[in-house]
Amino acid sequence: MSTSSAGTPKPANTAFRLRWTAARRAVQLAALLLFAAPLLMAGWSLLGLTVGGEDAMATPSALPFFGSLSSSSLGGATFVDPFAALQVAAASKAPDPNLLLFALPVVVAYGLVRGRAFCGWVCPVNLVLEGVDFIRRKLNLSVKEASIPRHAKLWVAVAVLALSATLSVPVFEALSPISAVNKGLLFGSTAGLLMLAAIVVAELFWAHRVWCRSLCPLGGFYEAIGRLGRVNVKYDRDACIHCEACQKACLADPIILAPVLDERDTVVRAGDCMACGSCVDACPARALSLGLGKR
Repeated sequence: MSTSSAGTPKPANTAFRLRWTAARRAVQLAALLLFAAPLLMAGWSLLGLTVGGEDAMATPSALPFFGSLSSSSLGGATFVDPFAALQVAAASKAPDPNLLLFALPVVVAYGLVRGRAFCGWVCPVNLVLEGVDFIRRKLNLSVKEASIPRHAKLWVAVAVLALSATLSVPVFEALSPISAVNKGLLFGSTAGLLMLAAIVVAELFWAHRVWCRSLCPLGGFYEAIGRLGRVNVKYDRDACIHCEACQKACLADPIILAPVLDERDTVVRAGDCMACGSCVDACPARALSLGLGKR
């Protein structure tokens, strides 16, 4: 960290500060392209559009990789969204062991990294909402920072499972805004489109990140296993200048940084942390870093 003649820390180099943000954007876009690639390779169109012609066309599902964020096949192995699997299990009243088995690798993978890394690095809704953040700043719109407790999404997840069991329908899968982006891009699905529109309006005019922070049941599911992750934001108390830039940049919830900023801990342990690196990029003193380990 460099300092001015008066001893005031200068902001870190912009390129350095944006390295995690740039990487996250690349991964988010790559995830969308990954699911789109089999359709395009088979000669199909996106958005559920059909290609004219009478010749037989390749089937995308026959390729080594095919699917969506709900369910995918890779080299003959099936992977299922774990929260979707729980909803189906609750709705069917007779859980399919194979379905839960297909979800296990996903749970283990995100559990080892950090549960809500899905939210920060893969979920297309987060990508959309980062665009909404940009629009709000350009329009100079002021919204509430915290309107609903962040742990509410845990109870929303429980309510979704209970409602799925009651109605015998996987409720969130029918309304998921994730499907509106992911399956909408691939297959032209309109499921969750109205919810996505409502979320965008709420983000613009009511509260900052209210969906991701407080209401998304999938985020609640990943929060529950988030503390187990090995990828964590680490804190150097000697370098910190307490400028609060990290809290302003946090996509999850600024309050999760309080234990380290108050010097009660050296690692952000909250299951809410997305390991997105936004706080790391925003820190002008390089007091935060993203790495492996609990210390």
